Amino acid sequence: MALAPTQPPHEVSVPPLVPPVTRGSLADIPFDNAREAPTDPVLSRKDPDGTWSDVTAADFAADVLAVAKGLVAEGLRPGDRLAIMARTTYEWTLLDFAAWAAGLITVPVYPTSSAFQARWILQDSGAVACAVENTEQARLISNERKQIPGMEHLWAFDTGAIGTLREAGRRIPDEVITARRSGLSPDSIATLIYTSGTTGRPKGCVLTHANFFAEVDNAVELLHPVFTSVSKDPASTLLFLPLSHVFGRMVAIGCLRARVRLGHAPSIQTEDLLADLAGFRPTFLLAIPYVLEKVFNTGRATAEKMGRASSFDRAASIARRYGEAMEAAQHGTGPGPSLALRAARALYDPLVYRRIRAALGGRVRYAICGGSPLGRRLASFYAGAGIDVFEGYGLTETTAASTVTPPLKPKLGTVGRPLPGTAVRIAEDGEVLLRGGHVFAGYWDAERGEAVPAVTDGWLATGDLGALDEDGYLTITGRKKDVIITSGGKNVIPAPLEDWLRAHPLVSQCMVVGDNRPYVTALITLEPDGLAHWRRMKKKDDVPLRALVTDEDLLATLQRAVDEANRLVSRAESIRRFRVLPADFTEDSGHLTPSLKLKRSAIARDFAADIEALYAGGRR
Repeated sequence: MALAPTQPPHEVSVPPLVPPVTRGSLADIPFDNAREAPTDPVLSRKDPDGTWSDVTAADFAADVLAVAKGLVAEGLRPGDRLAIMARTTYEWTLLDFAAWAAGLITVPVYPTSSAFQARWILQDSGAVACAVENTEQARLISNERKQIPGMEHLWAFDTGAIGTLREAGRRIPDEVITARRSGLSPDSIATLIYTSGTTGRPKGCVLTHANFFAEVDNAVELLHPVFTSVSKDPASTLLFLPLSHVFGRMVAIGCLRARVRLGHAPSIQTEDLLADLAGFRPTFLLAIPYVLEKVFNTGRATAEKMGRASSFDRAASIARRYGEAMEAAQHGTGPGPSLALRAARALYDPLVYRRIRAALGGRVRYAICGGSPLGRRLASFYAGAGIDVFEGYGLTETTAASTVTPPLKPKLGTVGRPLPGTAVRIAEDGEVLLRGGHVFAGYWDAERGEAVPAVTDGWLATGDLGALDEDGYLTITGRKKDVIITSGGKNVIPAPLEDWLRAHPLVSQCMVVGDNRPYVTALITLEPDGLAHWRRMKKKDDVPLRALVTDEDLLATLQRAVDEANRLVSRAESIRRFRVLPADFTEDSGHLTPSLKLKRSAIARDFAADIEALYAGGRR
């Protein structure tokens, strides 16, 4: 039924662009590539001297085959679970595909996991083997082995695990791996990916080979300009997101499926990552908002040091106006950038925008962004600076993206329309419900060794709140469980305020507080790089951090940021007071999950005195 333009729909579905895969598995991808395009470069590896060497489809298939035979030689049987605990490396992707070729199920473990977190995942998944990146991780797992009696093997990449497996499998016939692959179907379990556990123990999400095919095949077809070479530069990407997370994993699989050259960057430290981007020079990136915020804030800080802050701010304003004008033209609601705006953009391109693109390697024209909303300010800036950002939204339970910005039809500030093959529904209470071939089989039941379905009448309840507009674009407003209800009965969704403040160069993390309180407040932590720049500009390098958190200049700067954020909401929802903390929220401190989500209850417990201080003195 058609809906009037003034009545946003409660449900939108988009038909798939490709038919579902009915036979085979992800294990076939390397071998199909080797047969169809043996000399095409599908991966690149960084050499010790910093240069990048291509890995052809034939070479990667040979690597996969050799390691798969080693896994068989070590006694791993079809259906066994193999855990991988490492940063984003070639070995991670190689072992992932080798495990599938051997008929196994892979289980990612974040490389930053504590001993308890790693042990829980290994125990619950019933992993019989674990591969880690280094001796430190090997030591962590070794100390827990008495409590993981089913785990028979522990390998470390930096002590020759891949070579060991290659050698072990030399006497295994190739036909054994062919038989293992033929035993898999699209409905076979590919991986167990554990949720981040913001409110309790992580749960294992059972994703099948069919889930990944439904996700990546439709995404590759939809995002044709991204995954296909449309210029003289062949499509390529440098992956720095953790492969332990479903977003990074989906991208790695999608790139191999589409034969897009893929590189791995294990370090996300600013200097390391910028060096890898400069050396690899990708044509598109997969990023979380934090990375794009960091690039923008670093560019602004550099301009300020050179005495050109006002010039940068003018350039940023022009880029945003240009991006918004382009958006209006693509939707038929405006004429596009005016001649004067085009001229202004051309003036600032070599001065500002080209430098932003250079920081990302110089050839990036597209970025796929997920994890949290990017926001209209940054999305329009990057569009105006020559980088189209495709925002997406999804969960581990949906094999990553369920919605994505369609090419040439951006709606800045939204997370796009349903991925082809997906339906999105908004429940009466505003919760986002999802349906499609990419929705997982269920949560892992350790006792039964199988998935327990988690959908109701075909729909997965996400726990997220959102709204669909008249064109079927989804906007995510927050988490259902995070809604704050003040003592005056006002419902406050903290995410928009938190996301806006986190985009500020001085802010690392922000948690909005106010449940059963008379008004809304916030705890703010400081971003180290942004703070270092602010110290230099204010000549306060020698002021200790504990003194800085009450510094009048700093608080005034942050108050302006809070005032800007408050413009998003009503007076009753606005932040009346905030407190700057002398320590950041981190995974090590127990205040963030491995995917950088706030552990709100832990923060509220550990900073209870700071929260009480915000309410001393009564109503504001």
